[in-house]
Amino acid sequence: MNISNKSPFEGKRVYVAGHRGMVGSAIVRGLAQHNCAEIITRSHSELDLTDSAAVLTFFRQERPEIVFLAAAKVGGIMANNTKPAEFIAENLAIQDSVIRAAHEIGVKRLLFLGSSCIYPRDCPQPIKEEYMLTGPLESTNRPYALAKLAGIEMCWAFNRQYGTEFLSVMPTNLYGPNDNYDLKNSHVIPALVRKMHEAKVQNASEVVIWGTGTGLREFLHADDMADACLFLMQLPDEVYLPVVQSETTAPLINIGCGEDQTIRQLAELVREVVGFEGELVFDTTKPDGTPRKLLDISRIKQLGWVPRIDLRDGLTSVYQEFAAKQSATV
Repeated sequence: MNISNKSPFEGKRVYVAGHRGMVGSAIVRGLAQHNCAEIITRSHSELDLTDSAAVLTFFRQERPEIVFLAAAKVGGIMANNTKPAEFIAENLAIQDSVIRAAHEIGVKRLLFLGSSCIYPRDCPQPIKEEYMLTGPLESTNRPYALAKLAGIEMCWAFNRQYGTEFLSVMPTNLYGPNDNYDLKNSHVIPALVRKMHEAKVQNASEVVIWGTGTGLREFLHADDMADACLFLMQLPDEVYLPVVQSETTAPLINIGCGEDQTIRQLAELVREVVGFEGELVFDTTKPDGTPRKLLDISRIKQLGWVPRIDLRDGLTSVYQEFAAKQSATV
């Protein structure tokens, strides 16, 4: 893929919604390498993205030219199960406010971050983009998935009706700096890292893990995810426009690493990285979630992007960061 030496971000006002989150902060770090006119950010206390009037006022004042919509209410199985109303309502409100405001002020390129949970629970593997809406969703995160599906459809609808160039990307399971380590709301990697670190410090004999350990999952480092997002938003028009302007195909691209492992294999790898020497106990009374969720990433690979960060290397850097923060708070 030949991309001009001049970055498409150069001299542009770029807004990153959700800049304090794991993916948003990684996108901001990536954008810092480009000569943007300004990287625009707002914290939740400064701008409530569920408030459509406030969001529209913000867009009219700041006039961003490129938007990364990485803001979302996210969480693991426990959080999705206990607060389904918040997961669907807040995510629908965020997406509606930002996408409509972007159109209102004439933003051309917007990248909407979805989730691989939008695909059917029992999807053929690996999962191709065209498998969207071909079967029932996983019940444990259906409200969140439906919100993200609505976001994809909204981007597609605005592209078809108004000629916008809004792209949706579906990341696999992500981990990295600024992850959420709250055991009530975290995803599997930060939960395992925290559990095993605390067990190691306390000389515990075991760590209990939800489910049977047989579920298969794919993981991508947040910096790789950000790199893919920036890559896509830099594509020249002759490559980018056919992706977002199709009448028959959703403007949707999977982002992953193309490899998966069982939760048991992941737990054993985290145990090695952390240095916990106790036993792993799987609580089979708890749900496994989707049996397997491996993304087909052939579309983005054909465009010229591949991931760079190995899972073991990524976990090692994540644990070093977590352990350092824990030591600093003691």
